[in-house]
Parts: sequence; structure tokens; C-alpha cells
Amino acid sequence: MRKKSMTRLAWAAAIALTLTSCGQKRAQITGNITEAKDSVLYLDNMSLDGPKAIDSVRLGDDGAFTMKALPANGGPEFYRLRINGRIINLSVDSTETITVRAKYPTMATDYEVEGSQNCLTIRELALKQMDLQRRLIDIQGDINLNPTAAQDSIIKCIEAYKQDVKMNYIYKEPMKASSYFALFQTLGNMLIFNPRENAEDIKAFAAVATSWDTYYPEAVRGQNLHNIAIEGMKDLRIARQQDEMVVDASKVNVTNIIDIALPDNHGQTRRLTDLKGKVVIIDFHVFAAKESPARIMKLREIYNKYHAQGLEIFQVSFDPDMHFWKQQTEALPWICVHDNRLTESPIFSQYNLQGLPTFFLMDRENVLHKRDAQIKDLDAEIRSLL
Repeated sequence: MRKKSMTRLAWAAAIALTLTSCGQKRAQITGNITEAKDSVLYLDNMSLDGPKAIDSVRLGDDGAFTMKALPANGGPEFYRLRINGRIINLSVDSTETITVRAKYPTMATDYEVEGSQNCLTIRELALKQMDLQRRLIDIQGDINLNPTAAQDSIIKCIEAYKQDVKMNYIYKEPMKASSYFALFQTLGNMLIFNPRENAEDIKAFAAVATSWDTYYPEAVRGQNLHNIAIEGMKDLRIARQQDEMVVDASKVNVTNIIDIALPDNHGQTRRLTDLKGKVVIIDFHVFAAKESPARIMKLREIYNKYHAQGLEIFQVSFDPDMHFWKQQTEALPWICVHDNRLTESPIFSQYNLQGLPTFFLMDRENVLHKRDAQIKDLDAEIRSLL
């Protein structure tokens, strides 16, 4: 009897789960694309793994269509309507209904959209990008420009475009789906915003990532942006170190301190050399990194245990988003400074930083004692210096 009851309960739970899943509300994309009778209209989900067709319909005389987006997954999602290479980019948030009206074959440049401010902004950005591409083609075809002048003009056009998009879209409303969309616009196969080679572009990625942390904490796309920004910082640092003389790591333990003078989170310049007489943890950090909260908790434990005996923490942040950094450090009791040069900072080569986060111990005489890789027991090392 008990076995039958358990079986019934299991079936009831399974049915309830299925009904909940099937009944989950989904955003609707509807409208008309005329002059496209018998053409197949596809709805692609622009996933992190690439475009995936999730629905399609063969259009009739009036071009009417209705399609369903995927269930919401922690934040805005991105889609495109597609007929034979002509596309309309859309973002979908929650259970909204988006209406699109267009005419084939000019649908990519001449369409109307209702029900989503993000989609309207994405339309603006898409048209701006197409205009940029046309201008670059015109420059390349100008017989009055030599190759050097043409290249210079192209670079200036792209930089002007990026400045416009950053100031009027990305930094203005970094939490918007349209700002995320702007980060991944391309010219051919080239990203307009390149987080692998440009420190300013990394800042744009980080600004959107930190805003998505607040507004869409469960969104995988937000974490993906963090990873892109951090990897970009790493790539820039490696490239820079290849062109510089890197400090020999073996010399770190025997040389006097290389001074660091940077503004703290209250705008006051703080110098490492001013801490002579204290044992110091010099922590090089990125608050946007996934492991940051756990690391900060460990540093708090160490600080609370030894600060009264003469321990100080001098924490150097390389976060691209200074506003985010100030928020994260507001309640921290130790010295928090910020280097806005990011991976261009000479600190990377001076201290031979091979990755972030990392730390060094400095003794009371302003001499570097050991780096984290050389320390097996941090408590014992600190006590030996105190």
C-alpha cells in the first residue's frame, strides 16, 4: 500500500513539474513582413554558443507571423528575424510582446518595432553601424587618398563611432540590453570594441558587466562579460611585458621596495613607502573577478587578527570600472588604491605580476619579504615579521 502511495506521489510531482515547465510564460514576437510571400522567416536565438534557429514560418500574402521566444533565463536574451541573409536584431526581456513591421528585401534597414525600448535602441545602433560601414567603404574607394591617408581616415571614423556609442549608449545606460548589443557589433569579422587589444574597450565591457550584476545577477551573460574583461586585461599585460624588460622574480626578495603612489577611494594619494615600520600585505586585486568576495573575507580575518599588532593592507585595484571599485571598497578598513592605467601600468612589470589576484609581504623596513607563491603559512609568516 505504501509503495503504491509513493508511486502516485512521484507521478504527481512529475506531472506538476511538466505542467509548470509547459506553462512558463514566454515573450511573443509578432508582426508582418510584406512582399515576402512563400519566403521562410526564421527566429534565431543569438546564444553564447552562436545563432540557433528556434522557430520558423512560411509567410503568406500579408506576411503575418507570430513566434515565441525561449523562457526567460535570468536576464535579457537576444534574437534575430531572418530571411535569406536579411536580419532584424531584437532583444527580449521577460514576457513582453514585440511587434515588428517591415517589407522585404529592405527589412534590415527599414523596419518598425513596438513594445520594447531596447529594440528601438538596438535599431538605432544597427543603423549607425551600417552607416559607419558605408563610410569606410567610401574611404577605401576614394582614389584621391593614398593608402596611409585612407587608413588614418578609417581609424578616425571608427574611433569617433566608438566614442559616440560609449558616451551616448553604453556608459549612459550600461544595464540595458542595447548596451550589451553595442559591445558585440562588428565590421566584417572584426569586433568594433576589441577587449583583447584596447584598454578603453575593456572598460566598456566591465561597465556593462558590473551593471548586469546588479540588475540581472542570475544572467550568464553578465559573468561572460566579466570573463571577457579579465581575459582582455591579461592579454594586454602579456603583450606589454613582451616589449618591456621584466623584473627578475628572484630579485624581489633582496631589493628594496619599488614605491607605489596612487589615489585611494577618498581621493588621497597613498604611498607604499609611507608604511615603513609596519608589516604590509600588498594585495593586487580585481573586485570584478569571481573569486573576489571570498578573498576579501580572508583578508578581513587576517586584518582583524593582526592589525593592532602592526599589520596593514595596501590593496591595489585594477578594476576597469572605478565607480564599481569605490562601491566595493567603501566599507573596507585598509588602504585601497586604484590604478586607472589597468594593464598599461608599469606595476605589472615592476612587480612581475603573472596573474591577478596576487600579493606580497613587506617587512617593517620597507623590504619585500615574499610573494604568495612562496608562502605556505601566511599566519606564520606574518607573526615572524611582527
